[in-house]
Amino acid sequence: MRITRTVPARPVPIAAALALATAGSLLLTPPTAAAEPRPPVHREAALDGQAARTPVSAAQRALAAGADSEAAAEAVLGDDSRGYPRRQVLAPDPENPADKSIKLGLTPYHAIAPKLNALQALGDRVSVEVAGRSAGGHRLYLVTVTAPESAGQARAQARMRELIENAPATAAKSPGIKRSYKAPVFLNNNIHGNEWEGTDASLKLIERLAAATDGRTRDLLAHSRLYFNITANPDGRIAGTRANAGGFDMNRDFVTASQPEVRAMRRIMIDKQPAVMLDLHGYVNGTLIEPTTPPHGENYEYDLFLKNTYANALGMEAAVNGLGYTAEKDGVEPAQIPFRDQEEGWDDWPPIFTPQYAAFHGTVAAHTVEIPLPVNNADYETLPVSELRRRSAINVDVAGAALRATLDFVQARHTSLIADQIEVFRRGSAGAAQVPVSPQTVPGVPGIGPEDVYTTTFPRAYVIPAGPTAQRSAPAAARLVDHLLANDVRVTRALHSFRLGGRTYAKGSYVVDLRQPKRGLANVLLADGRDISDKVSVMYDISGWSLGRLWGATVEPVTRGSLAAAPLRPVSAATRVAYVAPRGDLRLRLDDPREIAAVNSLLRQGVSIRRTADGSAIVPASARSKAAAAAKTYDVVFDATTARGITPLHRTRVAAAVTPGELLALREMNFEVAPVSTAVLNAGFDWSKVDVLFVSAGLDHDDLSPAARTALDAFLDRHALVGRGATGAALNAAAGLLAVKPVEGNGDANGVVRVANSRSALMRGAPSHGFVYAPVWFTDLGPGVRVEQAYATGNPLVSGHWRPSQDGSGGPSAAAGRAAVVSGPRAVLFGTEPLFRDHPKGEFAQVGRALFGMAQASGSR
Repeated sequence: MRITRTVPARPVPIAAALALATAGSLLLTPPTAAAEPRPPVHREAALDGQAARTPVSAAQRALAAGADSEAAAEAVLGDDSRGYPRRQVLAPDPENPADKSIKLGLTPYHAIAPKLNALQALGDRVSVEVAGRSAGGHRLYLVTVTAPESAGQARAQARMRELIENAPATAAKSPGIKRSYKAPVFLNNNIHGNEWEGTDASLKLIERLAAATDGRTRDLLAHSRLYFNITANPDGRIAGTRANAGGFDMNRDFVTASQPEVRAMRRIMIDKQPAVMLDLHGYVNGTLIEPTTPPHGENYEYDLFLKNTYANALGMEAAVNGLGYTAEKDGVEPAQIPFRDQEEGWDDWPPIFTPQYAAFHGTVAAHTVEIPLPVNNADYETLPVSELRRRSAINVDVAGAALRATLDFVQARHTSLIADQIEVFRRGSAGAAQVPVSPQTVPGVPGIGPEDVYTTTFPRAYVIPAGPTAQRSAPAAARLVDHLLANDVRVTRALHSFRLGGRTYAKGSYVVDLRQPKRGLANVLLADGRDISDKVSVMYDISGWSLGRLWGATVEPVTRGSLAAAPLRPVSAATRVAYVAPRGDLRLRLDDPREIAAVNSLLRQGVSIRRTADGSAIVPASARSKAAAAAKTYDVVFDATTARGITPLHRTRVAAAVTPGELLALREMNFEVAPVSTAVLNAGFDWSKVDVLFVSAGLDHDDLSPAARTALDAFLDRHALVGRGATGAALNAAAGLLAVKPVEGNGDANGVVRVANSRSALMRGAPSHGFVYAPVWFTDLGPGVRVEQAYATGNPLVSGHWRPSQDGSGGPSAAAGRAAVVSGPRAVLFGTEPLFRDHPKGEFAQVGRALFGMAQASGSR
């Protein structure tokens, strides 16, 4: 779920605004008076504030993008040569009496495969495919419900789907599409593992659709394909956790797609191209049904999106309220629609949420639906089983009503939904202007005002330059191009040099033409974004995320010029950059996580490596064959050098009290990591097996037992600390390592910031932008403290949301020019978020270099 503030209703003629209850309330009787407004809660502290203990196996699956198992699943999902049904007998999973679903009277994960086998046997409408595996290794089931199709009919559907995206102007005039194209509908369940009931509601609906003989059902299935992701998060379903086995909230991961489950959902959205989608969540009472409050994502075709999403929301609201549950009898409040009933606090600005990401793949009605009665967290542990099951049964009923209403909506508006999807792709391909929302452009939606108008100016193209000046960022450029392609963004490469926008680009440069069907997705990933601090008082989650600024590659927007004569060829993968000089010692820059990973691999193999003053690594000529293998594995460049290096690099073992995203980033860089926390240290920890400590979450010096505190202090007397944020700074203060005063900015602030870097081995070559999430800066610097990075002067915020706190402190002007990263002989402290949720790839090397440097500083060497 999301949790938002109680805010006044918009000034439209509807019932008084409904109070938005929090997940911890019992909600068995209606409130007798208006609730006291509560501060907005939009951070997921359970994930971003506790030290991660993610198993290595989950990280390995997350880092195996494109591995054989994922490639096989993608091939199955993208196979248009087979008709429907596509039956298979699923092998059962071992029975697990500890599955948290059981207590609620819901379907445990191990019962899903037998249930799906039984549903397939009911007739010829139900197909089951395995869309991939979770971070914990569980199968992800995609169920398709549709009228039977021969192989030829399935191929015809595929051709129409491709025409809609690739030739939308032609598709708009196609009588065949109007007559026989099946509207794709994506119904996503249980992405948060402890929000269970969508899975059970979908299984019930599939059973009804499989066996129904009425004409309305036959008509629905003859004109639509219904795709059910039965449980997007089997790991969390079993364990009763919001996150997957990797510790990730996957409804925050769609920009980065670090998790295998998210990559599976992305593939479903690309391959199936849904016109409508639901994402079933819990728990908000009354049932919350999107569309959302402002700000609205500026890269959507929001007029088409709002028109359809609001219309479907009204149908779902009527269906949910029509179930007859009441506050007095059942503890169930009437449903609510944030766009209509709230002013702010539940926005659709970032594309990190499933419905918002789906919009960029042509979905013109997409909703988060929050079912009403809480059964997770403290309620799961404290309420009687009978009460939990009563609530879950109501939640299944509510989710079922939302699902059925959506199918009614699709059936009633089939032609216009497909026409609007075609129009999304047509505007992108033609470079047409967006249509601002207004009562005239979106009739029938009440309360549209200037606060709802968000549009952008699309550049003509983005260029990721090649050539000598771009060589330093070649690995980052290749990674970015592959990521764009994985998101179905079209990329071309120059066959020889060309001119665009008044400058010359070298052969091999990549070009992202913004006249393409999914221009909105290309732009939302690559653009700087916008500072929206003055638009609303607080944002639900991140407000800035630019891959163009944060992933380490050089990305240049070009606002004018023609690509008609440019020598460009479409690519299906980035050109590999792996290279090893044929003679002499070898130099590897340490500007990219892949380069850090390559060095760690060589160190584990016993290769003697030295570091230069600029932070690069020198590999001896005698290790050329091992360097060649590392270059191939990590796609990095080893240049020839005559430099000798000044200090040796050693195999670095890290004790890490960090967030799940940071833990994955450390493993992505191939560090040997021992996860720690206050609890782990209190239980006894062998400090002799690590070289450096990295702390950002879940370790409080004051909460350590005397023995654990003594052991930690003894370690830090001889070793060094890398700290991030307030938690890292607090441990530094307790240990007395670095004489600085940390200043915490507004805890709600987040976004992309401009920074100024030193030219030290830690920061030389670092990007001129960083990312912040509850920013910190450092003042009162003592002797020997070096400023490695500072927030830029003026307003450092490029995009995102960063206001001063209510007392006027903590804003961007207070941070301007202040130290963002500081170092000393035995500590490096970060006030930025260089590893945030495994996202800002271009910043990772800062932490990698810091760990190498602090390990060298340790007295045990």
